Amino acid sequence: MSFTGERLGWDDLEIFFHVAQSGGLSAASRLVGLSPPTVGRRMLALEQRAGQTLFHRTQTGYSLTLAGQALFKRVKAMHAAAVPVQEALSSKAATPLIRLSAGTATAMFLADKYTLLSRRSDGFRLNFVTTEATLDIAHREIDLGIRNRPAEAGNLASRRLGTLRFAPYRSWSVPDPEQLGWVALDPVHARHPAAQWLHRQDHMISVMASTVATVHQLVRAGAGIGVMPCMTGDCDPALCRAGPVIEALTEQQYLVMHDDDRHRAPIRRLIERITKIYADNADLLSGQQPLRGQTGI
Repeated sequence: MSFTGERLGWDDLEIFFHVAQSGGLSAASRLVGLSPPTVGRRMLALEQRAGQTLFHRTQTGYSLTLAGQALFKRVKAMHAAAVPVQEALSSKAATPLIRLSAGTATAMFLADKYTLLSRRSDGFRLNFVTTEATLDIAHREIDLGIRNRPAEAGNLASRRLGTLRFAPYRSWSVPDPEQLGWVALDPVHARHPAAQWLHRQDHMISVMASTVATVHQLVRAGAGIGVMPCMTGDCDPALCRAGPVIEALTEQQYLVMHDDDRHRAPIRRLIERITKIYADNADLLSGQQPLRGQTGI
């Protein structure tokens, strides 16, 4: 069967499928959301483009001609393939994905409080994008980003979250802590000011790593002293502070978002929850809440 004129779209074939399967215009119209007269006109137009009669029209309904039966066999297979695609798309549309970007320490801090960020009834899903790089919110690389500076350009908005402080940490299990060197991110991956600060000191760097997570694990294993956000080091019972808070590294954290998106209900809800988490944990973030006896200096 060949069709003439403009290219045939799936909409007309889907209407044809429902008319053929139900045997009439009324039932098909309820399924496709069109009036029976509109469905009838669409089927006449389809027959004109096919150059063949597809239906026998009687007072009792529509039945397929031989040409209609041949077309229905093909369209039925197309419909079977299209249903799971439509279900997948409608499912994703009902649960939008919100991409939240943060550095490793901040991502771990928020992931640990997942139940405060997301609930089953929310109607959105979270995608934690953990990276030390700054992703482009203006061009929709992500939806929300936690950063150490507010938005400076573009159609962006910012909300101040709170003060973040850093301190040196070591493992409790080290027998001779005074002999420890330092654990650092290697210069190629030292993007954050705290990582860069260590390379400007006169400290002996014993071992380097390419990720924040590996630095943390090395410090826990007793490889040396590492600089960490207090929210990370003070919550790890395997670590203790190896010195006072490094005031030069104190920073403010901001939640940055696209100005056009911040009023969307799911994003607005997530923004409020992140803000509350920061407010409720202000002492921890600012280094005022170490574990008991954790200042093993």
